[in-house]
Amino acid sequence: MGALDYLSNFCTVTSTRSKRKSMQTVEIKVKMDCDGCERRVKNAVTSMKGVKSVEVNRKQQRVTVSGYVEPNKVLKRVKISIGKRAEFWPYIPQHLVPYPFASGAYDKRAPSGYVKNVVQAFPAASNNAAHDQENMVSLFSDDNVNACSIM
Repeated sequence: MGALDYLSNFCTVTSTRSKRKSMQTVEIKVKMDCDGCERRVKNAVTSMKGVKSVEVNRKQQRVTVSGYVEPNKVLKRVKISIGKRAEFWPYIPQHLVPYPFASGAYDKRAPSGYVKNVVQAFPAASNNAAHDQENMVSLFSDDNVNACSIM
């Protein structure tokens, strides 16, 4: 290591640049009654720094924002701009849920093809899954026809 390398260690410039936000898609549920509500929400969100695209679907009461933004800041801006209740989109497509008609998941107000994003009532796996599966198989045994209460 030469003298020049030793001195260059003291002259290095470190950048204090903040981390860049990642590209995100934020979906928000907002009650919009008219074209004016729709326009106010779209204008408020479009003026935010980092927003690339805004899609407003008044029929589903849904606003989709894509860009380098923070979800909480977008939600706050929508709440302030329109003056109505807004929340993150609580629904997911129905085909992604194993039990879409379980209590708590099915919502009459959800758009068609969507259910609420809740933790399912049925456990996915238990500690003694092999024992549970064995009990389930023995319920419908061909050897013991009286074991099945459905028949």
